[in-house]
Amino acid sequence: MREKLSFKINQQNIYYRTTFPGINKIICMNVLSSFKQVTTFIFDVDGVLTDGRVLVLESGEMARTMNVKDGYALQLAIKKGYKIFIVSGSSRSAVEKRMNYLGIKDIFFSVKDKGAFIANLAVQHSFDLAACLFMGDDMPDLPVFDKVGLGCCPADAVTDIKAVAQYISSKNGGDGCVRDVIEKVLKINGHWDPLSSVAST
Repeated sequence: MREKLSFKINQQNIYYRTTFPGINKIICMNVLSSFKQVTTFIFDVDGVLTDGRVLVLESGEMARTMNVKDGYALQLAIKKGYKIFIVSGSSRSAVEKRMNYLGIKDIFFSVKDKGAFIANLAVQHSFDLAACLFMGDDMPDLPVFDKVGLGCCPADAVTDIKAVAQYISSKNGGDGCVRDVIEKVLKINGHWDPLSSVAST
């Protein structure tokens, strides 16, 4: 089993560092084609859009933090015509309001079987799973990875998820990992350009 640690893009390839027992070297993998074909993004919430921590307030409300850099990338992707879905096992929360503010309307909470749910989602919304990028970080996300074209995870995802992810971001959950994968897809497809109508909020 290999652990992917760091990444560098050139025009043809993504380079990643792979560690085997007694071996530490850079291997070149031509995975740009996987990023180039993406038309749909699906993101988990806790541990991906957030850092996985929950602040329990005196009122009993559970607060989370999100990264404005992720917010910018999400808005830009929507304006460029990409589909974005949020699928979470957690209960409905203020996350929905934040996503709506960024222009994301397809947000699903309390999903118990993410693999089956996302397979059905693709049928209902008429998108190709082979052109879908999914990012998750923990065991409930595991069934999705063999259903999508490009399975990704944050740098601080659990070991079992890292073992099946095709791309491991250099960024942690809630710290720009969503921006990382969206930026790669948009840049490869020539869609990463400044828009005055997109705010980093």
